[in-house]
Amino acid sequence: MIRPMTVSDIPEGLRLCRLSGWNQLEEDWRAFLDSPDGGGRIAERDARAVGTVAYLRYGERFSWLSMMLVDPEERRSGIGSRLMEAALDALAGEKCVMLDATPLGQPLYPRFGFTGECEFVRAKTIVVPDFFGRAADEVRPMGTRDLKDVFARDHEVFGADRSALLTSFYQRAPELAWIAADGNGYCFGRPGHLYFQIGPVVAEDEATARELIGRCLAGRAGCKVAMDVPRSAGQWRTWLSTAGFTIERPFLRMRRGGRESAGLRAMQFGIAGPEFG
Repeated sequence: MIRPMTVSDIPEGLRLCRLSGWNQLEEDWRAFLDSPDGGGRIAERDARAVGTVAYLRYGERFSWLSMMLVDPEERRSGIGSRLMEAALDALAGEKCVMLDATPLGQPLYPRFGFTGECEFVRAKTIVVPDFFGRAADEVRPMGTRDLKDVFARDHEVFGADRSALLTSFYQRAPELAWIAADGNGYCFGRPGHLYFQIGPVVAEDEATARELIGRCLAGRAGCKVAMDVPRSAGQWRTWLSTAGFTIERPFLRMRRGGRESAGLRAMQFGIAGPEFG
């Protein structure tokens, strides 16, 4: 049975996350299920949750599809397809639906009209002591007074309004939110079950992105951290490697309908995560 997912189902969603080795916490699920622009579906067999999918509408520009989870014991039984059908029915009025596909899930999506757009890779590290020292005054902690301007800039860079999502990131981890003194860059982060997720990271240039990450991770020796970065940004990935990051699994950004390249992709040094775009 496929039915709407509610906040009371979050423990089951988290159980499926753990079975798949995913990082999400309850607050990540709530970003979908507590939002008037979001929702989800849950698949049950014999009153046991065996799969989930969630979605979030970013205004009229596009909607984001994610949290496609199927119990490992139930894979290849058609549950993923049933969940996709249910989610796309819920988004039937949307002109564009996007997602970031894992290698495991990627073969499913072309059957529903999704095509590839660009690639990202996950970079992970355990922060090395003293590598990230105090940066120059080009960046500073983000304050609540900065949020209005950051949200306006992010609308342009991301291609849609995600101020509600970024507000939740800021409230969960204000110590991971930094801004360039000239306003030409910012980053957010959030805690997770396995590691801190840093992103989005937005900057006019790579030097500013380095300063933002340097301040974000300074004093966090021993912390496990992940970022999802464009595969095409070779120099940026090289710098991350020198900072101790290793490149892990890829993601393929895919879309169904709409036009390509919403936002200013060249300024996106790190996304908010495949679940949020």
